[in-house]
Amino acid sequence: MERVVLLVDMNAFYISCESTRHPEIEGKPAAVAGDPINRTGIILTANYEARKCGIKTTMILRDALRLCPNLIIIPPDHQFYEQKSKEVMEILSSYTPVVEQNSIDEAWLDMTGCSGIFGEPLESAKNIMERIKNELGLWCSIGISENKFLSKMASEMKKPLGITELWKKDIKQKMWPLPVNYMYGVGKQTAIKLQNMGIKTIKELALYDKEYLFKNLGKMGAEIYLLANGIDTSLVTPNSNNDMKSIGRSITLPHDTLDIEYAKTVLLELSDEVGMTARKHGKKGHTIQINIKYSDFKSITRQMAVPATFLIKDIYTTGVELLEKNWNKKPIRLLGISLSGFDNDYESEQLSLFELNDVNDEKSDAGKIESIENAIHNIRQKYGPSIIKPGALIKKENNKQK
Repeated sequence: MERVVLLVDMNAFYISCESTRHPEIEGKPAAVAGDPINRTGIILTANYEARKCGIKTTMILRDALRLCPNLIIIPPDHQFYEQKSKEVMEILSSYTPVVEQNSIDEAWLDMTGCSGIFGEPLESAKNIMERIKNELGLWCSIGISENKFLSKMASEMKKPLGITELWKKDIKQKMWPLPVNYMYGVGKQTAIKLQNMGIKTIKELALYDKEYLFKNLGKMGAEIYLLANGIDTSLVTPNSNNDMKSIGRSITLPHDTLDIEYAKTVLLELSDEVGMTARKHGKKGHTIQINIKYSDFKSITRQMAVPATFLIKDIYTTGVELLEKNWNKKPIRLLGISLSGFDNDYESEQLSLFELNDVNDEKSDAGKIESIENAIHNIRQKYGPSIIKPGALIKKENNKQK
């Protein structure tokens, strides 16, 4: 039986989620970004109208507003996005139990043997797309193939609201003419190495000498050679909370930067997301790691052991320490931070606002901070994350405006 794998990729997910409760932004350039009142922060997601104006992810909000003065800015609400993601995954799980969530806004589905229930793959994909659109008000693109790699490649070929089939028999016509840097699994640094070897298209990679690739690129060379030929034997593996090995966020900056204060601001926003996600899943970690990619595409990762925590303060301060100790003064292109080394599942105690006054001097500083962050978490769940922002972030943003 031929395998059938779908990759469902949500289109402009954050801003699409916002459009379900802000219908007034339909047809207008809009983005999810930092602080709309002070006009500070970075673009997290822009809708397609904004993208036509040149708005890109991680662009500084001030720069985005120069390009598009009428850009509608909505502050991020990650709790809301996670809830909408959960609703998407619930729809996908009604088609098959074999769903592997790849990120907050995309997942693979193994639909092998499901044609008798839901129809042929194209019919199933149309049905999934319509359900997500009609029931949740969200758009997606879907790739269809016999393996995870090809379905991922297919999902990128037509956006928004696109459905693309890319079977092995189609790769010579549909995939091989594409630039090698378009290929899933080939990062910018690898793409440069391939181009220096005279490999500019996926076809040239697929027909290249496999042994020479392995000699020059190691194991990765052999892997991308197989992928370029449409060969991927990896299984669609359902996720579970217990499988969670780390919680991380990273972002490519809109421009390379030498401004460490700006880098710290980005790191704070990422730490805020990591800490809130860790708290939601009850995961306290012993290891904090940062990832820095420089303008020359060289990357470093550095980590530090800490007492078990999911506190934003701990994640951020450790990340800053790692950044300051290891930055080599070259322009930074990408920043990431993650929490790992989890204890056994920790049930976080939710502290009500009325209990916050009961925090007394006998508690340790760490206990006080955890109680405060619990309260902040509860407030954000009720009123949205923009109601409370880290003080350090506001201070840095205000300083930038002076």
